[in-house]
Amino acid sequence: MQCDNEGRLRHLLTLEGLPRGALEALLDRAQALTEAARGGTSLRGRLAGRTACTLFFEPSTRTRGSFQLAAQRLGMDVVNVDVSTSSAKKGETDLDTLRTLEAMGVDAFIVRHGHSGAVDDLAAGAAAGTVLVNGGDGTRAHPTQGLLDMLTLRQAKGQDFSGLKVVVVGDVRHSRVARSDIHALKALGIGELRVCGPAGLLPDRADPLLAGVVSTASLDEAVEGVDAVFMLRLQRERMEEGLVPSLDGYFAAYGLDERRLARARPDAVVLHPGPMNRGVEISPEVADGPRSLILRQVANGVAVRMAVLEQLLAG
Repeated sequence: MQCDNEGRLRHLLTLEGLPRGALEALLDRAQALTEAARGGTSLRGRLAGRTACTLFFEPSTRTRGSFQLAAQRLGMDVVNVDVSTSSAKKGETDLDTLRTLEAMGVDAFIVRHGHSGAVDDLAAGAAAGTVLVNGGDGTRAHPTQGLLDMLTLRQAKGQDFSGLKVVVVGDVRHSRVARSDIHALKALGIGELRVCGPAGLLPDRADPLLAGVVSTASLDEAVEGVDAVFMLRLQRERMEEGLVPSLDGYFAAYGLDERRLARARPDAVVLHPGPMNRGVEISPEVADGPRSLILRQVANGVAVRMAVLEQLLAG
């Protein structure tokens, strides 16, 4: 469970089912922390003496670095564990690894894992005072990415999402980022939500994720009149699986370039979780253009992760 018996957030495992009030409270606090997230020592006493561990069972640069900076801005000690080179390769279970680090005094674990639901299993086996944050698991969830995307959209478009049209483009079926974004957008009352991509990269229509969502295979139609475009990274293994005929073909059909972006509203913004495949899902001109919020997303990640750690550990 994410919450304790009194309804307080104990872990952050997913945005699915998280109440709107809880989402907004985290976003409000993250907004208040944006200046401190850039640097300085003003909050170094907030969680001084507490220890965070980035426990990563698969590689990541930006998520790990962002969490490390967030913890340090709050005065925490930080331990980085790359499980691919740890004793887990010798037969130790994931839970054994976590409990070993707990015994060393780790208070909070940020876990990146290749299997959906693995972080929930670790949370279920953690000690009573330990908190876990899902740093991305399988194709299921990446809650802090979803939060930083919502913060970035709020900064650009205001807190009321009810009049906005948003499209999520690309490999929605396999994207934990897309799932977290869609759950968050729904919870925050988005006016119209669309998804677009090849049929093999979109969830089945029966998937509850698509309830109330407009689905289309035409990117030209999908971006028409939208206020924000959320692009997703295309994993190259989709070519090996036969879901994408070629990278060039994918860009021709689903790549966001200036011509397509012109179909959106004049003040539409573009987001991408990174890392980008330039010329595959997004053109360099759009990625580096005036409507791109990609670097702001990266900056907001530190503030969001500070807000999450603070709420989970400071009570």
